[in-house]
Amino acid sequence: MASVPSLASTVQQRLADGLSAALPDAGSADPLLRRSDRADFQANGILALAKRLKGNPRELAAQVVAAIPENDVLQEIEVSGPGFLNITVTDAAIVRTLAARAADARLGVPFNESAGTTVIDYAQPNVAKEMHVGHLRSAVIGAAMVEILEFTGETVVRRHHIGDWGTQFGMLIQYLIEHPHELDHQAEDGAEVSGEEAMSNLNRLYKASRALFDSDEEFKTRARARVVDLQAGDEETLALWQRFVDESKIYFYSVFDKLDMDIRDGDVVGESGYNDMLVETCRILEESGVAVRSEGALCVFFDDVKGPDGNPTPLIVQKSDGGFGYAATDLSAIRDRVQNLKATNLVYVVDARQSLHFKMVFETARRAGWLNEDVKAVQLAFGTVLGKDGKPFKTREGETVRLVDLLDEAIDRASAVVREKALDLTEEEISERGTQVGIGAVKYADLSTSAARDYKFDLDQMVSLTGDTSVYLQYAYARIQSILRKAGDARPAAHPELALATSERALGLHLDQFGELIAETAAEYAPHKLAAYLYQLASHYTTFYSECPVLKADTPEQVENRLFLCELTARTLHQGMALLGIRTPERL
Repeated sequence: MASVPSLASTVQQRLADGLSAALPDAGSADPLLRRSDRADFQANGILALAKRLKGNPRELAAQVVAAIPENDVLQEIEVSGPGFLNITVTDAAIVRTLAARAADARLGVPFNESAGTTVIDYAQPNVAKEMHVGHLRSAVIGAAMVEILEFTGETVVRRHHIGDWGTQFGMLIQYLIEHPHELDHQAEDGAEVSGEEAMSNLNRLYKASRALFDSDEEFKTRARARVVDLQAGDEETLALWQRFVDESKIYFYSVFDKLDMDIRDGDVVGESGYNDMLVETCRILEESGVAVRSEGALCVFFDDVKGPDGNPTPLIVQKSDGGFGYAATDLSAIRDRVQNLKATNLVYVVDARQSLHFKMVFETARRAGWLNEDVKAVQLAFGTVLGKDGKPFKTREGETVRLVDLLDEAIDRASAVVREKALDLTEEEISERGTQVGIGAVKYADLSTSAARDYKFDLDQMVSLTGDTSVYLQYAYARIQSILRKAGDARPAAHPELALATSERALGLHLDQFGELIAETAAEYAPHKLAAYLYQLASHYTTFYSECPVLKADTPEQVENRLFLCELTARTLHQGMALLGIRTPERL
């Protein structure tokens, strides 16, 4: 089905036609239409046009208004101030447009069949290490952008660039060789090992191997030799390395499952996945002159990147000892994603503190020709999760907060809120809803903040029934479902012939912006804009609900029309929240 034109686009077209008729010299001037608190819309494009045509803006505005014939969309156009147009649309136009939106399974959101392929790099934990609060934002923001981009028509390839390579594996593998039963475990009842058990085993082994590495010079020498074996592809070493990767994945997937995120094994391509490309990447960069040898290392220099001493700070692709750094892996990943995955856009959901690294990597890839006008890369940089005190989030002991502990606490807090409000829910339902509300609260708090900003992690606020929280949105959705269940024989139906109350108009006009908002969110990689829209939608609905009786409206037609507004609001909330990765329970 073709996308449904919004009221704004319809009004824009009527104004553009009026401009062309009244002012032929205007060309294809933009009316500059926007929502307004003085009317439904305001157009201020005539001010700039009057300057260009050297005319009086109020007189030109009046000419434009006179050139627009009477129609069933525009109820009133008022010339205001120095030449603004304040525009009020008809109630019938609002309801007709919403009816077309409701008839579309996509709620009027355009689907771009000619969109490109985006590779999005997000959720990047490290093998044999615990996931902590610092891993939250990449996972949550990245997963939301995957859903939003796919919904708008983009072909999305997910990539989880896990840290599964490096010198620490020499230490871990050597310890396991000398203590071969450290990973020989199984749950007592013969079931598979849980994520928590897997991480506990890895933590124990990591601490033991680190203690030995720091205290025993001979073990340290053996561990370093094991790194060489790993990089050389020694079969026994690789087999043990794979055990660490597999054990870590049990743990990763348990945490992502708790986050209600779909992580597919085939999308996990860690640092090791690009090993075979590193030598060729360096050769291409050196032979093309993009990278040069400096004190034995292969480096790329930039005029605008200098260290504290004022000297150029290079991107080191290969170290002087022949080892490869992160840059070689990241550049090889770009080659793979562009040449093999045919990406037109690369999106990296990575901590803002890595911005300089990615700036240099992207510029190097541009110089090498891997990025160009047709293939672009962007870092969707995110800020830090802070505690209530505004400082980086730590435990009382000063340790980094374990992600799984934080999620469990959110679920506990949310379950208490659900239990307090639950009237007809079983314990099993309370547990299920508590999980959905708790995880939703964590995700929404993250996504409702612009990614680039730091935000305070405050569980008390996150699970509040009031204010800008996912719980507020979930309760709005559940309230609508309750009304629809109580409607009996009355069915939602649009009635354009009815006059609308002020709060009905406000709700309707906001519902109509959904398609344009989704397109804007996708284009700007800005999920916080969708979160803000949904909060405003729930707020408009709350006002409508308090001012306009639904099931006790004056006439059967008014009941049907208000049920129609309720149902479209619920569908929009459900779709919008799903794009953010948040569940909307039918009952709360």
